[in-house]
Formats: sequence, structure tokens, C-alpha cells
Amino acid sequence: MLISYILIIFDSMLNGKRIAVVLPAFNAAETLENTYRDIPMDIVDTVVLVDDASKDETAQKAKDLGIPNLIQHEANRGYGANQKSCYKKALELEVDIIIMLHADYQYTPKLIHAMSSMIAYDVYPVVIGSRMLGKGALKGGMPVYKYMANRFLTFFQNVLMAQKFSEYHTGYRAFSKEVFQNISIEYNSDDFVFDNQMLAQLCFSGYNVGEVSCPTKYDEGSSSINFKRSITYGIGVMKTAVLYRFAKWHIYTSKIFK
Repeated sequence: MLISYILIIFDSMLNGKRIAVVLPAFNAAETLENTYRDIPMDIVDTVVLVDDASKDETAQKAKDLGIPNLIQHEANRGYGANQKSCYKKALELEVDIIIMLHADYQYTPKLIHAMSSMIAYDVYPVVIGSRMLGKGALKGGMPVYKYMANRFLTFFQNVLMAQKFSEYHTGYRAFSKEVFQNISIEYNSDDFVFDNQMLAQLCFSGYNVGEVSCPTKYDEGSSSINFKRSITYGIGVMKTAVLYRFAKWHIYTSKIFK
């Protein structure tokens, strides 16, 4: 009986790996339920939601849904700081794979199987869901100016960082726990450029990053940054690429690449 029980538990995992989905959330009360309901709990062991001082009922909605790990920031600390809290908690839970998924339902949780499998079976240590593979971005409602900016910034970074990504700016990512032992996110921005800095750190450390095609959906409930903050983000992205190249050439090493 005990052996059968152990086998059932092991079979519900993906190649014996414990998986956590982390949800950085801000004003996601209207979209959280759809996001959470689509998470494949047949392979996901736990879920972490960090509410960055939302002005709506995000935290209460998380409690109503029974999300097992809820962290509430007393003040809004920013998207990057939210992720830092997400990863810290997930690592404390001793999982093997961490999936970062937005709570605004912009990315489909149905790709968690595919992304997790690529890590669980040692194909890649990091996987990102790319909106630019295929034609899903514009069809999903991505504003044209954001699409064009994404393409330009991706080209800029690919040249300076000697990579071949279809995009650097997706918020849908999967990581093996081991990568957090070799990069330090402590000095990364607490704002939106955090994602970009982290991907640059992974490339700098020599990790191979896989990509899967990911449809996207922009609507009223989808989180987004305004045009002014998009400009700030774009400048931050280019700065990250330049710092990456300087570090590779041993001209100057930013603390995020140490």
C-alpha cells in the first residue's frame, strides 16, 4: 500500500521534479481566477502569489481561490521587487522548477506542461514563452508601437549580446532551481527592466535558453505600462545590453554581472 502511494505521488510529478508556479500580481482581481484555474495541477505542486499592494481585491481573491502561498507587500515595491519575493519564497519551498506566470491572463498557463518538460528532462535549464515566434503578438492585440519596439530592442540586444532570441521581453519564464545558485538577482532593478537584466545574467553565465511559441492576449484586464514608462524601459534594456558587452570585453563589470 505504501509503495503504491509513493508511486502515485511520483507519477503526478514530472520526471520526479517538484514544480512551483509564481504569480507576481498587481490589481489582478478580475483575471486571477481564470489564470489560476488553467494551471495544470497534475504536475504543479504549489503556487505562490505575491500581491504588490494592489488597490483592488487581488489578495482576497487569492484567499478565496485557496492559493497556498500568499505574500502581501505593505507598499507597492515594483514589478522586479515582486519577482524577487516570488523566487525567494519558491526556493524556500525547495522546488526543482519555477514557472513565472503573470496573473493577468495575458499568457496561457496551458504551456506549463511544455515549458516544464524541457527543464525536467534536461533539454534546457531555462525556457521562455515567446510572443514573437509566429504571428500571435499582433493577433492577440499587442499595440503596434510595442510590437515595433520589441523587434528593435531584441535586434539591438541580439547584436550586442551575440544571441539569437526572438524576444527578450516576455513575462512567461521557466527556470531550473540551479540557475539561482549561479546568478544574483539582488542588485537587479525593482522595476520592469528586472526581467531583461535577469535574462542577460543567464546568458552571461553561459546558460542555454529555450523558447516556445506563446500566444498572447491584450485586453482591459491585461497589465501594461504606459508610453512614458515604455521609453524608460527601452533605455534600461539598451543599457543592460551595453553593460553586458562591456563586461564581456572586460572594460567595465556592472554589479549585476559579478
